[in-house]
This record gives sequence, structure tokens and C-alpha cells, in this order.
Amino acid sequence: MNVVLSETDAMRRALGLALQGPRSGVNPQVGCVILSPAGELLAEGWHHGAGTPHAEIEALTRLAEQGGSAEGATAVVTLEPCNHHGRTGPCSLALIEAGIARVVYAVADPGVRSAGGGERMREAGVRVEHGLEAPAVEEAIRPWLTSVRLGRPFVTVKWASSLDGRAAAADGSSRWITGPEARADVHLRRSEADVIAVGTGTVLADDPALTARAATGDDTTGSSTPAGTGTDAGTHTDTPDTLYPHQPAPVVIGERPVPAGSRLHAHPLPLRHFPTHDLHAVLDELYRDEVRSVFVEGGPRLASAFVAAGLADEVLVYLAPTLIGGPRLAVTDLGITRIDDQRRLDIHHLDRLGQDLRIIARLRDEATPGSAESSAPSKE
Repeated sequence: MNVVLSETDAMRRALGLALQGPRSGVNPQVGCVILSPAGELLAEGWHHGAGTPHAEIEALTRLAEQGGSAEGATAVVTLEPCNHHGRTGPCSLALIEAGIARVVYAVADPGVRSAGGGERMREAGVRVEHGLEAPAVEEAIRPWLTSVRLGRPFVTVKWASSLDGRAAAADGSSRWITGPEARADVHLRRSEADVIAVGTGTVLADDPALTARAATGDDTTGSSTPAGTGTDAGTHTDTPDTLYPHQPAPVVIGERPVPAGSRLHAHPLPLRHFPTHDLHAVLDELYRDEVRSVFVEGGPRLASAFVAAGLADEVLVYLAPTLIGGPRLAVTDLGITRIDDQRRLDIHHLDRLGQDLRIIARLRDEATPGSAESSAPSKE
């Protein structure tokens, strides 16, 4: 029996498909579901990564392989079909040529070159609506949308601390503040980022590997706060079976040189060192090199600098139920002298990982252009 879907259910299905694609990289996660005029599921697809067919193309290809036709059908897509020639052709044109009669998408494409697919299809006689399930899609692909809208990578600033805000004991030791569940989560999140960034102080103090490693059951596989400033120093040697398939490229920010014997030189990807304190310049260059997400992991000075500069799109904190005291704070000077100037955040997620808490928060005054699309479909 054929599966019949409402357009809302089709959009939710398309979003689930989209999230099967890679979270990292220059391309967004996109899903597409094609429905017959009666609402029957004809075909579906999602984007598998740079250089592969876009979601709409994959869905159309699968439909053709099944001997079906898109004539008169409706395409339900999480993101506005693109309107430019990149590694692949414009999806808006492919939908038009396939005979699609109606397109429903959730969120407009914010790209300067890729936007305009909705208008192109409307001019060709396709009925176009947007906004269906927009809040859910916005949240799901928020890093990519934010990056393209702002013209710089999406920045996650991460730290781990005790309940009293310490990232290490007075002697600099911090192995381990958080438990294995939190440490495993850090590595998973590393594997979803394009770049992992630390300061030169962290490199000199910790000699981190900055790889994303799957949990193997022992504490040498990774950490959220090993010795020094809160990255992953230790004696662990990466092997192919412990590394996640996708690795974040290592980036070091700061004027001091990276020692020739640093473990960063053994990272699977080339090390990039920016001998500067100009974070805007660093992000600009990374964005030009198609970096869309940066995971800032160490140390307190670099994390604080990103927050103070207003460049932290998301703050990721692992809070351990322990007290340490002393001077080793997880966050240093933010340039705040009056209580009225404090940086207030909204907590978007609060989870328990073992004995630790994971907090995901965003600056309350954050304003991402174009993020307030209506959740109700609108005709173009």
C-alpha cells in the first residue's frame, strides 16, 4: 500500500532525512520528499556531502529509476532549492524541467549566489510556498544558516568546569574534572565541526592532539579538561579505529610559535597557525576557505576573547559536581566592570551526562539576520 503523507509530515520526514547528511562542511543538510497530487510518497532524498547530488536531484533520480514521473507532483524541501551552478547544477531548474507543479520549502536560502530558487520556479509557473515547519528546520541547521547569514563561521565556545567555575586546580592539573560521558560527548561534537581552535598557551601547556576520538572505554581516549588549560593532553596515541571518520582541522591562534615536536603536527589534517589576536581576521580567512563551523576548546583566554568580542554563537559548558577553588577560572576577563553590562544568556538545552551537566546557551542579545521566518506557509 502506498504511503500517504500530509505536507507537514512530509516536511518532518524531509528534515529527518536531511540530518542523515554530514553536519560539517560548506554545504547545508537538506532533505527532499516528492508527493503525488494525492499525497502519496513517490521518492525522497538527502544531500550526502560536497560534490554529491543535492537532495532534490537525488529524489528526482530515485523517482526516475523507479519508472515514476514528477509531472504534477509536489516537492517538499527543507531549504529553498538552490539557484546557481556550483559543483552541481541549480535544483530549481531541475525541478522545473522535471515537471514539478508545486514546491513547499521551510527556510529561504541565505546564500548570495544560491538564493532565488523560489522566484525562479514561480516565474516558470511552479506554485511555491515557504515557511512550513520553519522553526524546526532553522534550529536543526542553525550553524550553517548563521554562518552564511553572518559571512563568518558559526562559533561554539566550549569549556568544562567545577561548580565553582574552575577549569583546573591551582597547580594546573585537571585530569579529570568531568566524567567519561561528558568527555565522549566532547569528541562527538568535535567530529561535527570543521575546525577546532585553541590558543598557543594551550598548545604549550597541554600538547593536545585535537582529534575527535570514539569512546573505547578508557580515560586515555579523550577528555574535556585534562592537564593544563582544558583540552586533551596525555599519552594517548590515535589509531584509525579510534578516530571518527570526520576530523576537525586543527587551528592555533596566538603569536607564540607552535613547537616542532607538538602532537598537532601528527594530526590527520594540516595544522593552521594564525599568529594574531585579531579573531575577526581569523574567522574571515577561515570563511573564505569554506569553513562554516569552529569549535573553540582552549584555553580560558581564547574562550573569553571570543565571548568578549561577541563572536560566540553558542556556549557549551560541561559542569561537574565538584569544588576546586583557587585562581584557575574557566572564563577570564570579559571587559565587564559594571553588573549592568553582564552578558546574559538563554539556556537552550540542559542535559545530564553521567554525573555532569551539559549546558548549551546563547547570548540573549544575539540577532541572526533572517532567522524569524514565519512557521505558517506563505505563497510567493
